[in-house]
Amino acid sequence: MSASKVQVAGIEPESIVDGPGFRFAVFVQGCPHGCPGCHNPQTHPFEGGRPMSVEEIFERFQKNPMLRGITLSGGEPFCQAGPLYTLAKLVHGACKDVVVYTGYIYEDLAASPDKDVQSLLAETDILIDGPFIEGEKNLELSFRGSENQRVIDMKKTRAQGRAVLWEQEY
Repeated sequence: MSASKVQVAGIEPESIVDGPGFRFAVFVQGCPHGCPGCHNPQTHPFEGGRPMSVEEIFERFQKNPMLRGITLSGGEPFCQAGPLYTLAKLVHGACKDVVVYTGYIYEDLAASPDKDVQSLLAETDILIDGPFIEGEKNLELSFRGSENQRVIDMKKTRAQGRAVLWEQEY
């Protein structure tokens, strides 16, 4: 995948369930986790979806001034960390926030030697981490599907050097 292209499974231009506020959700194609009971199993194969330029996604995002930010979900966003970092940087330049869903846990991502992974983490405001575990499914949780998943405030996490849970703001 080129640094300026994202393999996209789908886009939800006006989501209220994929993070706080009114959001533009990008679902990427390809996921190595294959969690049983996953909400988006059609995003697991790395084949499929369609390539979209970072610029095209950002232009579509900018069309709605009511959006609080963008959500990167999947599939697994960290499998396309390079182009998604570029997209996240553009979103921050527009003074909007970035939420990223991942099946990895934060501590493993933070220890990754991959420069693109580190760059995307640096541009993430809220990280929802951990694989979906069907036995821990809970439909009452905000922004996550199973009890093991965490909603992490990345600004506080970077400041404290450890995962800090996000406190919902309403």
